[in-house]
Amino acid sequence: MTQPKSRAHGREEHRQRTDDRFDDADIESLDAEEIDEDELVRTEKGELVHEETGMIVEEENIDRGPEWRAFDHSERQSKSRVGSPMTQARHDKGLTTDIDWRDTDASGRQLSAEKRSRMQRLRTWQERIRTQESGERNLQQALAEIDRMASATGVPKSVREIACVIYRQALDRDLIRGRSIEGMGTASLMAACRQEGIPRSLDDLTKVSRVERREIGRSYRYISEELSLSLKPVDPGQYIPRFASELDLENETQQKAAEIVEETTELGLHAGKSPTGFAAAAVYLASLICSDQRTQREIADIADVTVVTIRNRYKEQMDALDLDVSF
Repeated sequence: MTQPKSRAHGREEHRQRTDDRFDDADIESLDAEEIDEDELVRTEKGELVHEETGMIVEEENIDRGPEWRAFDHSERQSKSRVGSPMTQARHDKGLTTDIDWRDTDASGRQLSAEKRSRMQRLRTWQERIRTQESGERNLQQALAEIDRMASATGVPKSVREIACVIYRQALDRDLIRGRSIEGMGTASLMAACRQEGIPRSLDDLTKVSRVERREIGRSYRYISEELSLSLKPVDPGQYIPRFASELDLENETQQKAAEIVEETTELGLHAGKSPTGFAAAAVYLASLICSDQRTQREIADIADVTVVTIRNRYKEQMDALDLDVSF
């Protein structure tokens, strides 16, 4: 019985075969441009090597990492010499210069009265220069408003960035003129949530906005039309996990509600109806089926819809699915 060859022995055998096939003259005459890319191997050091001959085709590698080493997050932060990355959520994209509010020098010593007065004047002029034009002041106020509303509704940071980009596009196209900054900012956030599939309804944003629901709706339609935003209809199923979590429903009930929404959506029953009300009705119907019942009032308060809406929608869903739920 023969013993299997080890990996090292196999490499040695391959090297011997390669040495038999190629001599130094052959390797020197080998043109790097004529070598098939499939025969090249990238080593750990970044060298590009011809596997059969051992010829180094490329050996110029650039180390793009820092010249220092760090073993934990605090040490990495202390040694880093770069600032925060660019962000669309600030009117200057985070590239401004900030003058520290502390009246101390680099060694921590207190500044003299004359230097403190000079630093205060510098801070004042720095703030004036940052928002010298009306467009910059508009952008600063709007982006701060978007950030406030996004924080209040729990919108992810990536979606905030997209909302800020949408508002910047509207400002560049001069769509803000004659409209409130708060209304256009709320509409931009709503459009970003719709693009990224974040379940935030118009009523959710109205609660945290400083403008009325009707104005937000008008601004949203205006932005989406003028910027040609590709916004898909809201999927009612996106609201199921949130409602189930706030109502503390069983997993079986949540899955059943998702099935109800999926089946009735395929039938086109959701067309022209509020997605939150449609999802709330599915949750109520699923709670009846799975004996995990919640009252219509409980679900209506969570979904911010009326009891009548839930009653009408869940009856439509029962008829469409041919269900007979006993109370």
